[in-house]
Amino acid sequence: MSTSLLYHAFGVRGYQYIRTVYEAGRVRFAIRQPRKALRCSACGSRSLRPRGAVERLFRALPIGGRPVTIDFAVPRVGCSDCGAIRQVAVGFAEPRRSYTKAFERYALDLSRHMTIRAVAEHLGVSWDVIKDIQRRDLQRRFARPKLGHLRRIAIDEIAVGKRRRFLTVVLDLGSGAVVFVGEGKGSDPLEPFWWRLRRTKAKVEAVAIDMSPAYRRAVAEHLPGATVVFDRFHVVKLFNERLSDLRPSLHRQATAEKKAVLKGSRWLLLKNPENLDAQRDEAARLAEALRLNRPLAVAYFLKEDLRRFWGQPGKAMADRFLEGWIGRARASGVAMLGKMADTLEGHRDGLLAYYDHRISTGQLEGTNNKIKTLSRQAYGFRDREFFKLKLLAIHEARYALVG
Repeated sequence: MSTSLLYHAFGVRGYQYIRTVYEAGRVRFAIRQPRKALRCSACGSRSLRPRGAVERLFRALPIGGRPVTIDFAVPRVGCSDCGAIRQVAVGFAEPRRSYTKAFERYALDLSRHMTIRAVAEHLGVSWDVIKDIQRRDLQRRFARPKLGHLRRIAIDEIAVGKRRRFLTVVLDLGSGAVVFVGEGKGSDPLEPFWWRLRRTKAKVEAVAIDMSPAYRRAVAEHLPGATVVFDRFHVVKLFNERLSDLRPSLHRQATAEKKAVLKGSRWLLLKNPENLDAQRDEAARLAEALRLNRPLAVAYFLKEDLRRFWGQPGKAMADRFLEGWIGRARASGVAMLGKMADTLEGHRDGLLAYYDHRISTGQLEGTNNKIKTLSRQAYGFRDREFFKLKLLAIHEARYALVG
């Protein structure tokens, strides 16, 4: 094996090949560093005095299925210029690491397609080694996301794990990247984000949030010049929750015949009409349930009508549509619809702001699904900081999510 092959195949440059040893299915290459190539790791001086050597083994790229190690007696020298006594720097490996830089890059390439455990088993190292490689790579690239370019963002919370641990996530709607992850929910977890955002002097134009008072107050305080856009998804979700609460109350008041029809109609009420299953005759079942109960029918049709708000040709038309919808809801005589009308009236500006900045948290909802999938594939993350780093890099996941 030549010294040039050692460089081109294993990324070891500036060292001389000595010998190869084959033992127990492993390959070991011994190398040395020429005396003239030695430098003081503190000041870079060549004026050195030998102080012995420290034998070290470095894990290198495998050959086929065989693990490969590099044996290197790291010289220990005393510097005549600065007086330091220490080992010389190893050019092919990071300080305090037992594997080469080429091995680290290979492990990261595999990590884009395989789980940490699978990569560790394939390379014949411990799970912690691959996790450490991933952690340092993520810290280098994502620990401090740049915020100065932010213009439109979305803020939402997500519950992960069986214990429903809440995380508050901020997404850059321009790039689709997560730029902040905070522990808990509400406005308090966002404090570090606001502090960093102020330092970057970013000019955020619009923020997509749900109708949470805590988020509204936080955005008004820290981004007074930004437009607040109330998210369509959360408005529809709120309506569906209230519609779900309405059905049981109507079910209790219904006759035995009507109860039989209303039973099992909850999911039919929440589905969009185009998603009703024709093979299960869901459209006919829904029509029968609505025919037997007027308040339920009125609430359902107003729910479907509200979806048209986000499809108006302009802000003025949307304003007139919303005014008409609120009037119809209040005139219906259904208490739930009256409360919903009051809610929309109180959030009118944020709803109409959609026509100034057509954004929503829909992109963030998709990211939240990736986060949940990542958490399930990894069977949960006990290391919270590592999990946050994975979330900051989750926009890189395209075809497979790995833990």
